[in-house]
Order: sequence, then C-alpha cells, then structure tokens
Amino acid sequence: MISAFDLYKIGIGPSSSHTMGPMIAAKRFRDSVTGAVPGCAAIEVTLYGSLAWCDKGHGTDRAICLGLMGERPDGVDPDGIASLMEALGAAHTISLDDGRQVGFDPGASFRLERKRKLPRHSNAMRFRALDQDGACVLEEVFYSIGGGFVIAENEEAQMVEADEGPYPFRHAGELLAEAKRTGQAIGALQYAYERAFRTDDAIKGGLDAIREAMLASIDRGMSQEGDLPGGLRVKRRAKAVKLKLEEAPPSNAAPPHEKLDWVSVFALAVNEENAAGGRIVTAPTNGAAGILPAVLRYYKEFYPDYTEAGARDFLLTAAAIGAIIKANASISGAEVGCQGEVGSAAAMAAAGLAAVSGGTPAQVENAAEIALEHHLGMTCDPIGGLVQVPCIERNAIGAHKAIAAASLALRSDGSHRVSLDQVIETMRQTGRDMKAKYKETARGGLAVNVPEC
Repeated sequence: MISAFDLYKIGIGPSSSHTMGPMIAAKRFRDSVTGAVPGCAAIEVTLYGSLAWCDKGHGTDRAICLGLMGERPDGVDPDGIASLMEALGAAHTISLDDGRQVGFDPGASFRLERKRKLPRHSNAMRFRALDQDGACVLEEVFYSIGGGFVIAENEEAQMVEADEGPYPFRHAGELLAEAKRTGQAIGALQYAYERAFRTDDAIKGGLDAIREAMLASIDRGMSQEGDLPGGLRVKRRAKAVKLKLEEAPPSNAAPPHEKLDWVSVFALAVNEENAAGGRIVTAPTNGAAGILPAVLRYYKEFYPDYTEAGARDFLLTAAAIGAIIKANASISGAEVGCQGEVGSAAAMAAAGLAAVSGGTPAQVENAAEIALEHHLGMTCDPIGGLVQVPCIERNAIGAHKAIAAASLALRSDGSHRVSLDQVIETMRQTGRDMKAKYKETARGGLAVNVPEC
C-alpha cells in the first residue's frame, strides 16, 4: 500500500521522473559521499535510456546538479535555481556538508547512454565518486520509477506490506470488498491506513497543505504570460483564456460548456507552471500534475456544498486509486507511455469527484475505470523532449475526461462489465508491448512529426 503523502509530493517541474527523481537520487549520493568517502575528488554521472534522451528537455542535468549541491525538490527555491547553476558553472566544484570541495563540471561530468538501458527500469542513473587519479571510490545506481519515487540498485520500492494497514487492499476488487465489509467509503479506508502512521492533525494538515499548493499553482499559472523556456516558443495561454472568460457575458447568457473552459484554464495554468520549472504537486506525476488540481478546483468553484473536509476526501479517494495503479502497473511515462501518467491522473480525479458527489464505492471505482479505460494506449511523445507539447493540453482534456467519467458513473448503479483491475492489467500489458520510442524518449509520435522550429 502507498500513502497519499508519497503520491502527492510538493516539488518543481517539469518532470517527476526526470527532474524530481534525479534530484533526490543526486542528493542521496551526495549524502553517501559526505563524511564517508574521504578520497573523493570529483563526481561523474551516467544517464541511461529515457533519462539520456530527454536530459535537457526535462531538466534532468540541472536537477542532478541541484541535488549534488544539496537541494531537494520540496525545498529548492524555483526563483533561485538560475543563480545556483551560474555559480556551479563558474566554479566547477561542489561544497559538501563536511566542507570539502569536490569537482563537478555541468558541461563535462555527464555521460549519456541513450541506446543502453539497465535491467530494472528505463530511467537509470549511475553516480561515481573518483579520487585524484580518476579511480572510482564509490559507485551507486538509482532508478527513478515515476512520480518522484527513487530506488537504489538492489533496493525494493518503498511500499508497506498489505497486512500492515488496518484495511489491506492492493487491488480494486479488494478495496471494494473492504468497503462492503466495513460499510466505509474509499476515502475513509485510505484515511484509516494513513492513521496507522500519522496523527489526525498531521493527516489533515498535510492534506490541506497539498490542496493549497495545488490551488496556488493554478493561481500563479493564471497570472503569468510570455514564452515557456526550452526553445519551442510555446506561449503561456492560461492568463489570456482566463481574461476572456472574465470578460464573457453574465452567467445566465454563458454557453453551457463555460465551466469546462474554466477547467481547461486551471489545468493549463498548472502545467505551464510545471513546464517553467515552477512549484507544483505530483499527482501522481509532474507531466499529469494539472488534472487533479483542475478537477479539485472545479469542485471548489462550482459545487455549492464544497468543504475542506470534502477536499480531503477527494484527495484520499484519489490516492487510493493511484496507489492501486502504481502497485499493479505503472505511473511512469518512460515505462508505459502517457496512459500511465495522464490516464492514472484522470482515473484518480474521476474517483475523487465521484466520491464528493455522493457516489457509492462501486460508482467511485466505475468512474476511475471509465477514465483510465479511455486513455489506454496513449503514448508519451514530447516534442523536443520538453514537457509542453502535447503535455499541457493533454492535461486539460484529461481533466474533462475525468469529469465526464464521474458523471457517467454517477448516472449508473455502479455495476459495469469491465473492472478497474482489468483495465489496470490491460494498461500494464499495453505498456510492456509499446515500442520504446513512444515512451518518453522524444523519438516517436508528435516528437518526430512536428518540427521543433
């Protein structure tokens, strides 16, 4: 089982697997070197597979530099990153916590193994500490497995055994059985699991902080304009669309779809912030970080019975669905394509909205199933290796699908022919069979059929 506080991580863009994960891995290696490897004079890094193909577009190289300088995704100031990188580029050295200076040149200390993948995952990194003669004195391999999760070589994913929680579930069928047996909602079952490890105040405070960070990323995104970084000259649109909506006729004369236009703005705002390296929340990844906040904001703005307790239930219910998907398939675009990112986020958001709309556990599971089923086969094909096209608009459409899925499920009695577990297994198999060029390498799909300039 996976905690909501593992799925929702406050960090920076543009990618949870290619930015946040590598930063965490680099920080872990820095900690290993500090005080324990007295002969370290320099550090070199090798990136494999998808990390190597999208290193600059996804900010992987910059993230690793920041991690080696001691920064973490949840603590680094996005506005201060440029000055940190400028200082490293001039000094070519990193100051360890024990006061030692270790050589690291952002332009020369990286090796890219684009045609080679390590066995456990396509997002692999090898860190080596070298002595004065260039001999290796410490080597560690890390895998960024999606959503900011990082594991070292021979380390298992940090998931709690199912029998450690009060209401164990690993599959959706088990979750529904627990809901039926206990008479509790899905969000309540996830809350009970969180209580095994945190106090009530810590859970509520943590969920409120996640909610506020999500809403803040929407607000900041709707206030910014100009081109996004990276060279594609993609213009921010959230602010302009927001202004047009605010200038529209009074609500009694507005078209019925105007609320969905606002949902689009909310999603665009978050993912434009993500593309710019701003502060966002993985939900469950950065590439799909706009869907959950957009649907949560839709609930907040357009539901008359919105409450903060309802928002917590939304997030907990969504987390239960995300945990099941991650445990049985993947949320990593580099592993299963964008069905694992946008599809998972849409399923989570659909479940959350169905729950706060009064849906039964069966209807909530049905909403998640509908949303994920209709993202099956989606490739991850970012143009120029940037998390911009088609990623930003894809979040807006994913949010729409989540709302439609919840609405459709709520109009039924919860019974349906295809189960969420069957769709998750189908996604896993589809991702396994998908060619590598369609899995976050920028070597297929739109990435090769749309000129970058």
